[in-house]
Amino acid sequence: MRKIISFMHISLDGFVAGPKGEMDWIKINEEIFDHVGKRISKGDTALYGRVTYQMMENYWPTAADKPKATKHDIEHSKWYAKVHKVVLSKTMIGANLPNTQIIGDKLSDSIKELKQSGQGGGEDILLFGSPTATHSLIQQNLIDGYWLFVNPIILGQGIPLFKGIMDKTKLKLLTTHQFNCGVTELNYVVDRP
Repeated sequence: MRKIISFMHISLDGFVAGPKGEMDWIKINEEIFDHVGKRISKGDTALYGRVTYQMMENYWPTAADKPKATKHDIEHSKWYAKVHKVVLSKTMIGANLPNTQIIGDKLSDSIKELKQSGQGGGEDILLFGSPTATHSLIQQNLIDGYWLFVNPIILGQGIPLFKGIMDKTKLKLLTTHQFNCGVTELNYVVDRP
């Protein structure tokens, strides 16, 4: 069965965005793009909340066509075009979007079905950003791992990654990676009995 892995940039104090959704504190460079690109290139399914999906749709379909497109823009744009996209949204129900599935109700059943479906090879399903969607999945114990990019900053306030957790959740550290810009990758799996 495939796993849902939450992919997030976070501050050292656990926030994924500032109080007004600011993300200008996130450090990204070519080293991180290359590292992330290698892992996501194996995936065939991306999971988003509505807001993050709309941000992605506004940029990635044409990112490779821009005159100053970077290597990352070209590679990620190609990946985004072919990946199966799943959006958690109650307001987008009935939208007919290419290569996109909308989940608006029966979240637990729909996610369990998605995990078993194996769109094309059984790779992990990456949940990109999407704090509201992540919180909904956390509350129903549907996230199997966390791929976190800890930025060397303390925000003091903002949108927390871990919200709505009722019980302790044990994690097992799989890998770490230190980037030259000061960001540290932590790759965890939920340690279920």
